[in-house]
Amino acid sequence: MTKPRILSGMRPTGRMHLGHLVGAVENWVQLQDDYECFYMVADWHALMSEYQNSASIRKYAYDNVMDWISAGINPERSTIFVQSDVPEHLELYMILSTITPLGWLERCPTYKEQIVEMKDKDLYTYAFLGYPVLQAADILLYRAQAVPVGEDQLPHLELTREIARRLNHILGSKLVPEPEAKLTRFPRLLGLDKRKMSKSYGNAINLADSTDEITKKVQMMFTDPTRIKKTDPGHPAECNIYAYYKVFANDRTDSLSEECHSAKIGCTDCKKNLAELLINLTKPFRDKREEMEKDPQYIKKVLEEGAERAHQIASKTMKDIRKAVFG
Repeated sequence: MTKPRILSGMRPTGRMHLGHLVGAVENWVQLQDDYECFYMVADWHALMSEYQNSASIRKYAYDNVMDWISAGINPERSTIFVQSDVPEHLELYMILSTITPLGWLERCPTYKEQIVEMKDKDLYTYAFLGYPVLQAADILLYRAQAVPVGEDQLPHLELTREIARRLNHILGSKLVPEPEAKLTRFPRLLGLDKRKMSKSYGNAINLADSTDEITKKVQMMFTDPTRIKKTDPGHPAECNIYAYYKVFANDRTDSLSEECHSAKIGCTDCKKNLAELLINLTKPFRDKREEMEKDPQYIKKVLEEGAERAHQIASKTMKDIRKAVFG
Protein backbone atom coordinates (compact mmCIF):
# COMPACT_ATOMS: atom_id res chain seq x y z
CA MET A 1 0.00 0.00 0.00
CA THR A 2 1.38 3.40 -1.03
CA LYS A 3 1.88 5.81 1.84
CA PRO A 4 0.40 9.33 1.55
CA ARG A 5 3.02 11.99 0.87
CA ILE A 6 3.88 15.03 2.99
CA LEU A 7 6.27 17.91 2.50
CA SER A 8 7.69 20.17 5.16
CA GLY A 9 10.71 22.42 5.36
CA MET A 10 12.77 24.85 7.35
CA ARG A 11 14.62 28.04 6.42
CA PRO A 12 18.40 27.78 6.99
CA THR A 13 18.84 31.17 8.65
CA GLY A 14 20.70 29.98 11.75
CA ARG A 15 21.45 26.98 13.91
CA MET A 16 18.68 24.61 14.93
CA HIS A 17 17.43 25.17 18.50
CA LEU A 18 15.21 23.41 21.01
CA GLY A 19 12.17 25.26 19.69
CA HIS A 20 12.70 23.66 16.27
CA LEU A 21 13.09 20.26 17.92
CA VAL A 22 9.82 20.27 19.86
CA GLY A 23 7.95 22.41 17.33
CA ALA A 24 8.77 20.50 14.16
CA VAL A 25 11.53 17.92 13.97
CA GLU A 26 10.28 15.52 16.66
CA ASN A 27 7.00 15.41 14.74
CA TRP A 28 8.86 14.86 11.44
CA VAL A 29 10.58 11.83 12.97
CA GLN A 30 7.24 10.27 13.97
CA LEU A 31 5.67 10.98 10.56
CA GLN A 32 8.26 8.76 8.87
CA ASP A 33 6.30 5.69 10.03
CA ASP A 34 3.09 6.50 8.17
CA TYR A 35 4.02 8.92 5.37
CA GLU A 36 6.33 9.26 2.39
CA CYS A 37 8.25 12.22 3.75
CA PHE A 38 9.97 15.04 1.85
CA TYR A 39 11.95 17.37 4.10
CA MET A 40 13.26 20.48 2.40
CA VAL A 41 15.97 22.98 3.28
CA ALA A 42 14.12 26.11 2.15
CA ASP A 43 17.05 28.21 0.99
CA TRP A 44 15.04 30.29 -1.52
CA HIS A 45 12.74 31.23 1.34
CA ALA A 46 15.76 32.10 3.48
CA LEU A 47 17.10 34.36 0.74
CA MET A 48 13.91 36.44 0.86
CA SER A 49 14.89 37.76 4.30
CA GLU A 50 18.65 37.12 4.30
CA TYR A 51 19.54 38.59 0.90
CA GLN A 52 22.10 40.89 2.55
CA ASN A 53 23.73 37.94 4.32
CA SER A 54 23.28 35.23 1.70
CA ALA A 55 26.77 33.72 2.11
CA SER A 56 25.68 32.06 5.38
CA ILE A 57 22.69 30.22 3.88
CA ARG A 58 24.57 27.23 2.45
CA LYS A 59 26.58 26.81 5.66
CA TYR A 60 23.42 26.73 7.77
CA ALA A 61 21.77 24.38 5.28
CA TYR A 62 24.42 21.71 5.91
CA ASP A 63 24.40 22.43 9.64
CA ASN A 64 20.61 22.09 9.90
CA VAL A 65 20.57 18.79 8.00
CA MET A 66 23.14 17.38 10.44
CA ASP A 67 20.78 18.31 13.26
CA TRP A 68 17.78 16.76 11.49
CA ILE A 69 19.62 13.48 11.08
CA SER A 70 20.94 13.65 14.65
CA ALA A 71 17.34 14.04 15.84
CA GLY A 72 16.19 10.93 13.97
CA ILE A 73 15.37 11.88 10.38
CA ASN A 74 16.58 8.88 8.37
CA PRO A 75 17.82 9.71 4.83
CA GLU A 76 16.93 6.16 3.77
CA ARG A 77 13.31 6.62 4.84
CA SER A 78 12.83 10.31 4.04
CA THR A 79 13.91 12.48 1.12
CA ILE A 80 16.10 15.32 2.41
CA PHE A 81 17.02 17.97 -0.14
CA VAL A 82 17.86 21.63 -0.71
CA GLN A 83 15.11 23.61 -2.42
CA SER A 84 17.39 25.40 -4.90
CA ASP A 85 18.88 22.06 -6.04
CA VAL A 86 15.51 21.28 -7.67
CA PRO A 87 14.95 23.99 -10.33
CA GLU A 88 11.30 23.04 -10.84
CA HIS A 89 10.42 24.91 -7.64
CA LEU A 90 11.00 28.26 -9.32
CA GLU A 91 9.36 27.15 -12.56
CA LEU A 92 6.11 26.25 -10.81
CA TYR A 93 6.42 29.41 -8.68
CA MET A 94 6.44 31.46 -11.89
CA ILE A 95 3.33 29.75 -13.24
CA LEU A 96 1.46 30.09 -9.93
CA SER A 97 2.46 33.76 -9.72
CA THR A 98 0.55 34.45 -12.93
CA ILE A 99 -2.73 33.16 -11.50
CA THR A 100 -2.54 34.31 -7.85
CA PRO A 101 -4.56 37.50 -7.18
CA LEU A 102 -2.59 40.20 -5.39
CA GLY A 103 -5.32 40.58 -2.78
CA TRP A 104 -4.79 37.00 -1.61
CA LEU A 105 -1.19 37.84 -0.70
CA GLU A 106 -1.87 41.21 0.88
CA ARG A 107 -4.36 39.69 3.33
CA CYS A 108 -2.05 36.82 4.34
CA PRO A 109 -1.69 37.05 8.16
CA THR A 110 1.74 35.41 8.16
CA TYR A 111 3.11 38.15 5.88
CA LYS A 112 2.00 40.87 8.30
CA GLU A 113 3.36 39.00 11.31
CA GLN A 114 6.78 38.50 9.71
CA ILE A 115 7.01 42.20 8.80
CA VAL A 116 6.42 43.09 12.47
CA GLU A 117 8.68 40.34 13.86
CA MET A 118 11.70 41.10 11.68
CA LYS A 119 11.78 44.89 11.99
CA ASP A 120 15.55 44.98 11.48
CA LYS A 121 15.20 43.71 7.89
CA ASP A 122 13.76 45.45 4.85
CA LEU A 123 11.05 42.98 3.82
CA TYR A 124 9.03 45.34 1.65
CA THR A 125 10.08 43.47 -1.48
CA TYR A 126 8.27 41.80 -4.36
CA ALA A 127 9.75 38.42 -3.39
CA PHE A 128 8.69 38.56 0.25
CA LEU A 129 5.13 39.49 -0.61
CA GLY A 130 5.05 36.50 -2.95
CA TYR A 131 6.68 33.96 -0.63
CA PRO A 132 3.33 32.16 0.04
CA VAL A 133 3.16 31.46 -3.70
CA LEU A 134 6.59 29.83 -3.57
CA GLN A 135 5.46 27.86 -0.54
CA ALA A 136 2.43 26.68 -2.49
CA ALA A 137 4.74 25.67 -5.35
CA ASP A 138 6.90 23.68 -2.90
CA ILE A 139 3.89 21.67 -1.71
CA LEU A 140 2.08 21.24 -5.02
CA LEU A 141 5.23 20.29 -6.91
CA TYR A 142 5.31 16.98 -5.01
CA ARG A 143 1.52 16.60 -5.06
CA ALA A 144 1.67 16.30 -1.27
CA GLN A 145 -1.61 15.10 0.19
CA ALA A 146 -0.87 16.52 3.63
CA VAL A 147 1.24 19.20 5.30
CA PRO A 148 2.11 19.11 9.03
CA VAL A 149 0.98 22.43 10.55
CA GLY A 150 -0.15 23.98 13.80
CA GLU A 151 -3.55 25.63 14.07
CA ASP A 152 -2.01 29.09 13.62
CA GLN A 153 -0.74 28.06 10.17
CA LEU A 154 -4.10 26.88 8.84
CA PRO A 155 -4.88 30.18 7.02
CA HIS A 156 -1.58 29.87 5.20
CA LEU A 157 -2.28 26.31 4.08
CA GLU A 158 -5.74 27.39 2.95
CA LEU A 159 -4.05 29.85 0.58
CA THR A 160 -2.14 26.93 -0.95
CA ARG A 161 -5.43 25.07 -1.33
CA GLU A 162 -7.00 28.10 -3.04
CA ILE A 163 -4.06 28.36 -5.44
CA ALA A 164 -4.31 24.62 -6.22
CA ARG A 165 -8.05 24.97 -6.83
CA ARG A 166 -7.53 27.94 -9.14
CA LEU A 167 -4.75 26.20 -11.08
CA ASN A 168 -6.90 23.11 -11.65
CA HIS A 169 -9.89 25.23 -12.66
CA ILE A 170 -8.00 27.41 -15.13
CA LEU A 171 -6.22 24.48 -16.77
CA GLY A 172 -9.37 22.34 -16.75
CA SER A 173 -7.80 19.33 -15.09
CA LYS A 174 -7.02 18.16 -11.56
CA LEU A 175 -3.26 18.41 -11.96
CA VAL A 176 -2.50 18.82 -8.25
CA PRO A 177 -4.36 17.78 -5.09
CA GLU A 178 -5.59 20.27 -2.50
CA PRO A 179 -3.34 19.36 0.44
CA GLU A 180 -4.97 18.62 3.78
CA ALA A 181 -3.64 19.85 7.10
CA LYS A 182 -1.90 17.29 9.27
CA LEU A 183 -2.69 19.09 12.53
CA THR A 184 -0.05 18.79 15.20
CA ARG A 185 0.16 20.23 18.70
CA PHE A 186 3.45 22.01 19.22
CA PRO A 187 4.65 22.50 22.82
CA ARG A 188 5.08 26.19 23.59
CA LEU A 189 8.74 26.91 24.27
CA LEU A 190 9.84 30.51 24.76
CA GLY A 191 13.36 31.86 24.45
CA LEU A 192 15.72 32.56 27.35
CA ASP A 193 14.19 36.04 27.73
CA LYS A 194 10.54 34.81 27.51
CA ARG A 195 10.15 36.22 24.02
CA LYS A 196 9.50 33.91 21.08
CA MET A 197 12.53 31.64 20.63
CA SER A 198 14.23 32.97 17.52
CA LYS A 199 17.59 32.83 15.79
CA SER A 200 17.39 36.59 15.23
CA TYR A 201 16.81 37.33 18.95
CA GLY A 202 19.83 35.29 20.07
CA ASN A 203 17.71 33.80 22.87
CA ALA A 204 17.86 30.12 21.95
CA ILE A 205 19.56 26.97 23.18
CA ASN A 206 20.91 25.18 20.11
CA LEU A 207 21.03 21.43 19.69
CA ALA A 208 24.74 21.60 18.96
CA ASP A 209 25.62 23.83 21.94
CA SER A 210 28.37 22.54 24.19
CA THR A 211 27.72 21.67 27.83
CA ASP A 212 29.35 24.96 28.91
CA GLU A 213 27.20 26.94 26.49
CA ILE A 214 24.01 25.30 27.73
CA THR A 215 24.98 25.94 31.36
CA LYS A 216 25.70 29.63 30.70
CA LYS A 217 22.49 30.13 28.73
CA VAL A 218 20.32 28.50 31.39
CA GLN A 219 21.91 30.71 34.04
CA MET A 220 20.73 33.73 32.02
CA MET A 221 17.10 32.59 31.84
CA PHE A 222 14.28 34.68 33.25
CA THR A 223 12.62 33.22 36.33
CA ASP A 224 9.83 34.41 38.65
CA PRO A 225 10.24 38.23 38.80
CA THR A 226 8.37 38.44 42.13
CA ARG A 227 10.76 36.08 43.92
CA ILE A 228 13.53 38.26 45.34
CA LYS A 229 14.96 36.00 48.05
CA LYS A 230 15.32 32.22 48.16
CA THR A 231 12.96 32.11 51.15
CA ASP A 232 10.19 33.86 49.16
CA PRO A 233 7.46 31.51 47.88
CA GLY A 234 7.70 31.02 44.12
CA HIS A 235 5.09 31.18 41.39
CA PRO A 236 5.92 28.41 38.89
CA ALA A 237 3.28 29.54 36.40
CA GLU A 238 5.23 32.78 35.95
CA CYS A 239 8.64 31.10 35.61
CA ASN A 240 10.27 30.21 32.30
CA ILE A 241 12.37 27.49 33.94
CA TYR A 242 9.19 25.70 35.02
CA ALA A 243 7.81 26.02 31.47
CA TYR A 244 10.87 24.11 30.18
CA TYR A 245 10.25 21.34 32.72
CA LYS A 246 6.68 21.02 31.44
CA VAL A 247 8.05 20.33 27.96
CA PHE A 248 11.10 18.20 28.73
CA ALA A 249 10.35 16.56 32.12
CA ASN A 250 6.63 16.84 32.73
CA ASP A 251 6.74 13.95 35.21
CA ARG A 252 8.77 16.15 37.57
CA THR A 253 6.56 19.25 37.46
CA ASP A 254 4.24 18.35 40.37
CA SER A 255 7.07 17.92 42.87
CA LEU A 256 8.93 20.93 41.46
CA SER A 257 5.81 23.10 41.77
CA GLU A 258 5.40 22.13 45.42
CA GLU A 259 9.08 22.77 46.19
CA CYS A 260 8.94 26.16 44.47
CA HIS A 261 5.72 27.27 46.19
CA SER A 262 7.11 26.30 49.59
CA ALA A 263 10.56 27.80 48.88
CA LYS A 264 12.28 24.43 49.36
CA ILE A 265 14.28 25.05 46.18
CA GLY A 266 15.82 28.31 44.94
CA CYS A 267 16.06 29.61 41.38
CA THR A 268 19.82 28.96 41.24
CA ASP A 269 19.43 25.26 42.06
CA CYS A 270 16.45 24.99 39.74
CA LYS A 271 18.55 26.41 36.87
CA LYS A 272 21.41 24.05 37.69
CA ASN A 273 19.05 21.05 37.53
CA LEU A 274 17.53 22.24 34.25
CA ALA A 275 20.97 22.69 32.70
CA GLU A 276 21.86 19.09 33.62
CA LEU A 277 18.56 17.90 32.16
CA LEU A 278 19.13 19.70 28.84
CA ILE A 279 22.76 18.61 28.64
CA ASN A 280 21.69 14.96 28.98
CA LEU A 281 18.85 15.48 26.52
CA THR A 282 21.10 16.92 23.80
CA LYS A 283 24.09 14.60 24.34
CA PRO A 284 22.88 11.99 21.78
CA PHE A 285 22.51 14.76 19.18
CA ARG A 286 26.02 16.06 19.82
CA ASP A 287 27.48 12.54 19.71
CA LYS A 288 25.80 11.78 16.38
CA ARG A 289 26.92 15.10 14.92
CA GLU A 290 30.50 14.36 15.91
CA GLU A 291 30.31 11.06 14.01
CA MET A 292 28.96 12.79 10.89
CA GLU A 293 31.57 15.54 11.09
CA LYS A 294 34.29 12.88 10.69
CA ASP A 295 33.04 12.37 7.13
CA PRO A 296 32.74 15.80 5.44
CA GLN A 297 31.23 14.20 2.31
CA TYR A 298 28.34 12.50 4.12
CA ILE A 299 25.88 15.42 4.17
CA LYS A 300 26.83 16.37 0.62
CA LYS A 301 25.96 12.84 -0.51
CA VAL A 302 22.67 12.81 1.43
CA LEU A 303 21.59 16.07 -0.23
CA GLU A 304 22.68 14.99 -3.71
CA GLU A 305 20.70 11.75 -3.44
CA GLY A 306 17.74 13.59 -1.95
CA ALA A 307 17.75 16.18 -4.74
CA GLU A 308 17.78 13.42 -7.34
CA ARG A 309 14.75 11.70 -5.77
CA ALA A 310 12.94 15.02 -5.43
CA HIS A 311 13.76 15.96 -9.02
CA GLN A 312 12.27 12.72 -10.36
CA ILE A 313 8.87 13.59 -8.88
CA ALA A 314 9.11 17.34 -9.52
CA SER A 315 9.96 16.86 -13.19
CA LYS A 316 6.94 14.59 -13.71
CA THR A 317 4.63 17.20 -12.14
CA MET A 318 6.08 19.98 -14.29
CA LYS A 319 5.82 17.88 -17.45
CA ASP A 320 2.07 17.51 -16.80
CA ILE A 321 1.61 21.19 -15.95
CA ARG A 322 3.65 22.43 -18.94
CA LYS A 323 1.56 20.31 -21.23
CA ALA A 324 -1.64 21.74 -19.76
CA VAL A 325 -0.33 25.33 -19.95
CA PHE A 326 1.29 25.36 -23.39
CA GLY A 327 -0.38 22.40 -25.08
